[in-house]
Amino acid sequence: MNRWGIPEWLEREVKERDDRCVYSGIEFSADNPSRRCKPSWEHIVNDARIVTRENIALCCIGCNASKGPKALAFWIWSKYCATHGITPDSVSSVVKAALVVQTTAVANGAATPSG
Repeated sequence: MNRWGIPEWLEREVKERDDRCVYSGIEFSADNPSRRCKPSWEHIVNDARIVTRENIALCCIGCNASKGPKALAFWIWSKYCATHGITPDSVSSVVKAALVVQTTAVANGAATPSG
């Protein structure tokens, strides 16, 4: 397991799946000098106990810093997302699936902006 409690098999699987930020689509590249564009581990639902392929992803440090503890269903409508062209239609399929679940929770009153 890595220091975030992600098993090696899941870490390999996610690294193969997420070759770019699951939110902004920025390609991860050793040639990119910007630290903000480097990959970082993301819990799509902000609960470190949920260590599944549906909840663990790689996103750029910029998106991770912006999202922080915010619930995805609220963060997706933030100024940061608007500025960076991040919409429910532009994110990766793993994020789209999580949005469906979170949007339903928001509609039912079971989710708040902080998760």
